[in-house]
Amino acid sequence: MTSTNVGETAVSLYGELDEVLDRIAAHNATADSYQDTIAAAEAHERSARRMSYLGLQRVMECNDRGVAGLEGYRSINDFMAFALRITDPGRRRKLMFHLMPMYSLTGELLAPKCPNLAAALADGSIGPDHAITVIDILAKIPGAVDPEVRAAAEAEMAEHARSFVPQELKVLGADLLARIDPDGTLTDDKDRRRQRSLYLSKQDTQLMATLEGHLDPATTALLRLVLDAWAAPGMNMPDDPDSPRGNHNDADPEALKAAARRDRRTQAQRNHDALHALLKAVADGGLLGKSHRGLPPHLIVTITETALQERAGVATTAGGDLLPISEVIELAADAHPHLAVFTGHSAEPLYLGDGHRLANQAQRMMLLARDGAVCTCPGCSQPFTHLEVHHAEKDWADGGLTDIIDLAGACPKHNRMVGDQPGQWSTHIIKDGPDAGRPAWARNGRDGPGPARRGSTAPASSPTTSPAAWPRDEPTPPPTRTGRAQPNPKYRPDHHPHRRSDVASHG
Repeated sequence: MTSTNVGETAVSLYGELDEVLDRIAAHNATADSYQDTIAAAEAHERSARRMSYLGLQRVMECNDRGVAGLEGYRSINDFMAFALRITDPGRRRKLMFHLMPMYSLTGELLAPKCPNLAAALADGSIGPDHAITVIDILAKIPGAVDPEVRAAAEAEMAEHARSFVPQELKVLGADLLARIDPDGTLTDDKDRRRQRSLYLSKQDTQLMATLEGHLDPATTALLRLVLDAWAAPGMNMPDDPDSPRGNHNDADPEALKAAARRDRRTQAQRNHDALHALLKAVADGGLLGKSHRGLPPHLIVTITETALQERAGVATTAGGDLLPISEVIELAADAHPHLAVFTGHSAEPLYLGDGHRLANQAQRMMLLARDGAVCTCPGCSQPFTHLEVHHAEKDWADGGLTDIIDLAGACPKHNRMVGDQPGQWSTHIIKDGPDAGRPAWARNGRDGPGPARRGSTAPASSPTTSPAAWPRDEPTPPPTRTGRAQPNPKYRPDHHPHRRSDVASHG
């Protein structure tokens, strides 16, 4: 419903909503009847679901007016994550893409991709979880299915969503897909390529991660072949030094029989151990090449000397994962240690001046030790194995030097976002205080750079008794170094509007 009150804005309406919420919060419901108590809970959930739809509208309006770029954010996802503090912007964007009207490239406002689902969320009959479940089901409809059939499927599932919970919708969705393509003849290679995926989750509190995905037929067959050979009973048992390693066809038959009698693992555990053995064989066998982003293609671990001596705590890999000290000690038997000295520099060439644009391996190892195992841009969790070396104090093209005290690790996305325009970042090396020597990032808005911030992840290898400052006095940098000045970029508050199609085009 469109308001016609003079001077009324969305902000003023939300102010009135806050007043109502305050009244609801202050209401003592103990005097309410039994039926009123139930009705109030139902009304609350319906209102919350309606608010979720209105939230999609508010973000879409920001997107249409180019707010993300004007406020210094690279994409609508970044705006949602950091300005609105939405915990799962990818999920919110997925809902927007399917449930919100969008403009075409010619400026025409198009109906939502899932109009019935959008209407059900708008009136509070379903919630975001219902919508996501239905969207995922509809995504599995083969591409060869007629648009009319697809539209009918959307209408049917939207109607089901008004009455059933998400778990029940999955069962109803499976039945729907079976009716649309009963023989599987409509599904082709394009559908399988579209749905293939493999996800590795973040580690949990026990340092464990979840691996899940959808494998195409060829990958499934190859994985089963590998597991048949490497996950046989008795093979690749991590706690049994006499267990044969590798392929069971290459193992000594008697040793394999004896190991199989000792094997108390489940099939799932044998699959896990087989994958571990296979990955270790790949890493140790030279199949990863000679270098990956300037680092050796091996498992690189950073840990403090104190933690190693006390045999307590965890270490951090260049990929950003944590390893318990017991596994670090086991790995150390075959390790090539590199010492990162924070009270002085080693003799390795860490100052390349203006003679080289690309950082060498010694510099990359020092950046890993100094700044930690993730991108130094605030809020970014890309691991060091995905990073490039960024000239943080002054860009190479502007006369910057490839010296260790001027460099920082940055993922490809944020490395290319450094510049003087709104929506880009400015960087420099902090000169004073406990973070001296580390990179700081400031987001550029319409009126210039915002407050400079440092990435939140502290390096696991920094000595706890030493400040984070990078030494500049011992030894001194080469005499050819020029004076370092704080960057003074020119800001132009150019308008970079994002069309509604930006919701579908930016990650």
